[in-house]
Amino acid sequence: MNPHVSPSVGFGSMLTSFTRNRQLIGQLTRREVLSRYRGSWVGLAWSFFNPLIMLVIYTFVFSTIFKARWGVGSEGSQADFAVILFVGIIVHGMLAECILKAPALITSNVSYVKRVMFPLEVLPWPVAGSAMFHAMVSFLVLLLAQAVVGQGVFWTASLFPIVVAPLMVVGMGMMWLIASTSVYVRDLGMITGLVVTALMFLAPVFYPASALPEGYRWIILWNPLTFIIEQGRQVLIAGRTPDWVGLGMYLCVALLFAWIGYAWFQRTRKGFADVL
Repeated sequence: MNPHVSPSVGFGSMLTSFTRNRQLIGQLTRREVLSRYRGSWVGLAWSFFNPLIMLVIYTFVFSTIFKARWGVGSEGSQADFAVILFVGIIVHGMLAECILKAPALITSNVSYVKRVMFPLEVLPWPVAGSAMFHAMVSFLVLLLAQAVVGQGVFWTASLFPIVVAPLMVVGMGMMWLIASTSVYVRDLGMITGLVVTALMFLAPVFYPASALPEGYRWIILWNPLTFIIEQGRQVLIAGRTPDWVGLGMYLCVALLFAWIGYAWFQRTRKGFADVL
């Protein structure tokens, strides 16, 4: 890419960049997943054991120590609460991984910036792929837990990857925005941890949306996690198909947001080499 030519910022170029560099993205995604477990004895198996151990911990802490139940007057068992809670944890974990890794995507890959022909805009894709991979492993752990506790697994569980896919589109938009801005504003890396925590507690992860007073419910409704968490629970726990209209509208907004992030990234990338 000629540094004197402005990169394309069109919506079509965002999709073209993915298809043109899909092999590179696949290789980087594989490296992103494996690098997390490089040097460990168990290796990739940790991707299965980690969510399994966390599920046991959440079950013990929230249902045994705090004796929490889902909603007022709920008679659900401890295992039921753990499964409901874990759905929210999986969805939040996907977006959290994207946000937390975004500030260092460019600043920790200076060698890529100096390569004129390297497509910097693809760097968020491996992170999104890694987040999706770990979410799907956690999803399998959840299905196993449902079968063990006797809840049963509904056929609608197969729709879970479709339900969470639009959230990854939001994650891509956030990564493009954060990664490019962090080159110029390094303090942004200090803020992302707070944002991730706020997104968790301002979403129906540990409590149902109905638990909030009506006057404050709009806060979690604007959270990008809320709709996906609720739809995830609908297909996994309630055994109902998702709200396809709502999911379609969410995807449209997510694509618009992703394009805004992509356009901002492409506009600001011209100064990366000078700053770094």
